[in-house]
Amino acid sequence: MCGITGFNWKDEQLLGRMCEAIKHRGPDDGGTYIDDKVSLGHRRLSILDLSEKGHQPMFNEDGTIVLIYNGEIYNFLELREEFIKKGRKFKSDTDTEVVLHAYEEYGTDCVQHFNGMWAFCIYDKTKNILFLSRDRFGIKPLYYHFDGERFIFSSEIKALLEHDLPREENRSIVFDYLYFNLTDHCEDTFFKGIKRLMPGHNMIFDLSSGKMEIEKYYDVQSRFVKEEEDHQKVKELFTDSVRKRLIADVPVGSCLSGGIDSSSVVVTMRKVDPDAQIKTFSLRFPGDSIDEGEYQQQINEMVNSMNFCVTPDTSDLMNDLQELFLTQEEPFSGTSVYGQYRVMKLARDNGMKVLLDGQGADEVLAGYHYFHGYYYYELLKRLNLSLLLKEANGCYDKSRSFAPMIYLLLRMTPSGIKRLIYKNRKVPFLTPDFISENEGRKDKRWDIYTLNEALYSSLDTYSLPHLLRFEDKNSMRFSIESRVPFLDYRFVEYMFSMPPGQKIHDGTTKYAFRKAMEGEVPSSILSRHDKIGFATPEEKWMKDETVREMIQEIIDSESFREREFWDWKMVKSMYEKLLEGKSSSIFVGTDIWRCISMELWMRLFIDRENITAE
Repeated sequence: MCGITGFNWKDEQLLGRMCEAIKHRGPDDGGTYIDDKVSLGHRRLSILDLSEKGHQPMFNEDGTIVLIYNGEIYNFLELREEFIKKGRKFKSDTDTEVVLHAYEEYGTDCVQHFNGMWAFCIYDKTKNILFLSRDRFGIKPLYYHFDGERFIFSSEIKALLEHDLPREENRSIVFDYLYFNLTDHCEDTFFKGIKRLMPGHNMIFDLSSGKMEIEKYYDVQSRFVKEEEDHQKVKELFTDSVRKRLIADVPVGSCLSGGIDSSSVVVTMRKVDPDAQIKTFSLRFPGDSIDEGEYQQQINEMVNSMNFCVTPDTSDLMNDLQELFLTQEEPFSGTSVYGQYRVMKLARDNGMKVLLDGQGADEVLAGYHYFHGYYYYELLKRLNLSLLLKEANGCYDKSRSFAPMIYLLLRMTPSGIKRLIYKNRKVPFLTPDFISENEGRKDKRWDIYTLNEALYSSLDTYSLPHLLRFEDKNSMRFSIESRVPFLDYRFVEYMFSMPPGQKIHDGTTKYAFRKAMEGEVPSSILSRHDKIGFATPEEKWMKDETVREMIQEIIDSESFREREFWDWKMVKSMYEKLLEGKSSSIFVGTDIWRCISMELWMRLFIDRENITAE
């Protein structure tokens, strides 16, 4: 795992500053390549072949192809063997060299042969192009700026900001965040003029003409043709995914929340390697309803793993807040991001360089409760009322919640009425002028009606992209490579090929995967229907004296009052009602946090100030 940077002109000092800005992504080694046309930089976190043979930039035999690469190709051994049979020579045992030869063998189609996560840039001197690619699901980030002349790219935004780019917020993205609670859902970032290469996309930058072409090379919707229902096959694919993600020349541990996903990862790690020392890393809040300690303990005792846990409090949050925003680079919608941040720090402090994690499972397996609403609507459209009632009753018996029925009603509500509800009830704290300015912005989830459509949009646009941003930025801040077995493309394609009734059944989410893991994961965990993850006691924290003082100072500050996005008096009133326990909306804490998060981001990145209030 590493960090990459570059641009289309020669400047050694500027490239050095960019590399230094992302040194945390690769503290083990660094390298550059510079000629009259390009400047390319790399920071290395050594995971495979720890020797100097893995140094980057890496060159082909005649020096006409230069590679800088961030990621892991889990099938590199198979590809390496294939290329050796074709007569290609290898100087190292790295997957980096496999990427280099794959490009020589297949050109830009090389990405179709990879199973893994990546963001890389190949400088092909013969064709005079830069070829950039991002993995199928966007596990690894890649940002860029192109103004018609200057082309700049990097693994993180902070390296791009070493250039003299205008510091201006993207108001449309700010609106999507405050109004729809959306981030990372399109190529635009919160920084005007800085974009992300989207998941499953390739880019060609022609150094001769200065033209850029971007092409989508992968779409999971086009990858399955028949319905599948084999639970044994599900287990086999998942087991092989975990097996491949254990390949490393350094120890591999795992995050462990205690839910189905992370528990399945850990028990499968033990199944794959019965003798390995397994370290797990967890978030704990003893005595709180969100604490999952009993489930974590079950798994740790079952697999004989060594567990490390952390319990951050509000003083920790306040001390780390500025660094957390610098790490994430864009606003986020809650303090659970900080919980993950502290787990990654815990892992680093205990000597880890690679962790497995359960990210992506909810999007692939239909784990979120709101997916019920899409399934209900699908059944209603088919006039399958008996199954609809059965599913609704089953869900209520397990959760004692009417939320899925509310989601069904939302599916049946016309978009125009939804916008009125948002404007007058959901986000009344935004100014009319700001809403009018963005009248054309739309949440495409309002036009999704089937379960498979919802799963696809969750994977592609609305959920997974921001979770992967949190995952990458938090882990790499502490020089840790995070690997996500649920996003092996073979596993994803198979799960997406299953019919809706295998994803949600009798009011149970993740049905097929639960069935596949029977006998592997304790029934006490497989039968869980709550959803926690690395949650923090957010509302309690927002009422804590230390946090309360900060929020009140921010809302009362001149900069917050002068922002054009919100009615600061209404935000203040909302917070006062939350503190008094008079708030009638379950979303008000999240709404307030988004405003605070937006203000802190503006101060840090646009105004270039410290984030504490004046």
